[in-house]
Amino acid sequence: MKKCDYCAKEITYFEQYCCDECEQNALQYHARSERFSKLFLIVNTICVFGIPVGLFFAAFNHAVGVSIASLCCLVLGIMLILLPFPTDGMIRKHKLQKAIKMCRIFGGVVIGLGVLILGLLFVLK
Repeated sequence: MKKCDYCAKEITYFEQYCCDECEQNALQYHARSERFSKLFLIVNTICVFGIPVGLFFAAFNHAVGVSIASLCCLVLGIMLILLPFPTDGMIRKHKLQKAIKMCRIFGGVVIGLGVLILGLLFVLK
C-alpha cells in the first residue's frame, strides 16, 4: 500500500494524502520552506562553520572561543526548532510529519550541546 506523504498512514494508490488536514499541513510546510529557505541556508552555514572555528579559537582565547561555539550551537538549535526543514532523504524515508519531529528533537540536542559547551567555559576557567 502507498502511504500518505504527510503522516504515513496507508492510502490507496490514487491519493497523495489521507485527508484534507494532511494536505493543508504539507502545503503550509512547503510554502514556509520556500519562504525561509535562504534564511535557513545562511544561518545554518554560519553556525555550522562557527562551531569548529569557535572551538579552534578556544585554544588561543578560551572565553571568546567557547562563547562563539556555544552561541552558534544555541542559534542553530533554535533555528532547527523554529524552522525544521529536514532533508529530502529524511522526508522520503520517514514522511514529512515524523521528519519534522526528528528535526526539532535534533534542534533540542544542539541547544543542549551549546549549554554543555557554555558550561565548559565556567568549569575550565
